[in-house]
Amino acid sequence: MPIVNADGCAIYVEVDGPERAPALMLSNSLGTTLHMWDAQVAPFTRYFRLVRYDRRGHGRSGVPKGPYTMDRLGRDVLAVLDALGIERVNWCGLSMGSMGGMVGQWLGTNAPERIERLVLTNTSSYFADKTMWNERLKLVREKGVAAFAAANMERWFTKGFRERSPKVVAWMQEMFAATPLEGYLACGEAVRDMDHRELLPKIKAPTLVIAGKHDPATPPQANEYIKDHIPGARFAMLDAAHISNVEQAEAYTSAVVEFLRG
Repeated sequence: MPIVNADGCAIYVEVDGPERAPALMLSNSLGTTLHMWDAQVAPFTRYFRLVRYDRRGHGRSGVPKGPYTMDRLGRDVLAVLDALGIERVNWCGLSMGSMGGMVGQWLGTNAPERIERLVLTNTSSYFADKTMWNERLKLVREKGVAAFAAANMERWFTKGFRERSPKVVAWMQEMFAATPLEGYLACGEAVRDMDHRELLPKIKAPTLVIAGKHDPATPPQANEYIKDHIPGARFAMLDAAHISNVEQAEAYTSAVVEFLRG
C-alpha cells in the first residue's frame, strides 16, 4: 500500500474497491488507526473506491514533532489525493476529538473543488472549554496514552455495548493505547485550538451530519449546531455513543451509503 510524502511526513494509505468507482475517503478518530473502519470496508467497496489513511502521529504514519494544526492535517489529505491522482472525493470523517469530522469541515471550505459530498460524524466545530482539553493532555503527557485507554472506552461506547461486545471494545482499547504519545498530544492540541464556526456557512458540498444520541464527547447539540450552520445539511441520529460506526455499524453504513448514492 502506498506511503505518501506530505511535506516530509510519511502518511500510510490503504486503497480498496473497484478502480473506476467514485472515491470515498474515510478519516478516523483521535487515538485510532484506519482499522477503525474495518466493518465498513466490505459494504463501502460495493459502491466506492475506498481510501483510508493513518493521520500523522498515528498508526503506521510518521510522527513529526508537534504541535499540529487543522490546516496541516487538511493539507495531508490533499497530499494523499494528489499522490493517488484523485481529483474529487466523497469524505466521511468521524470525531477527532471529532478529528475526521473537523478535517472534513476544513476541506469543505478550503478545498471545495476536491469534495463531492461530506459526511461529518460525532464531531464539533469548536470547544469553548479549553480546560478539559488541557487537563486531558496534561494527564496523557504525565502518564502515557495507555493509562487513559480504559476510561476513554467509557466515553466512546455505551454501557450496553461494552457489555454486549467486550471483544470489540478490547480491540479498540488496544488500538487507542498503542497511539504514539507525541502524535496524540500534537493532534489533541489541534482539536483544542480549532474554531471552525465561521467556516460552516461557506461549505457548499451536500452534507450529512451524524450524531450519537449518547455521545458525551461531542454531544448531539454540537452536531446539530453544525447541521444548522451548513446550508442544506441533513441530520441523522444513531443510538450510540461516540464511535458510532463501530457501535452501530449496520445503521451507520446504511445512512452513509444512502446519502452518498442519493
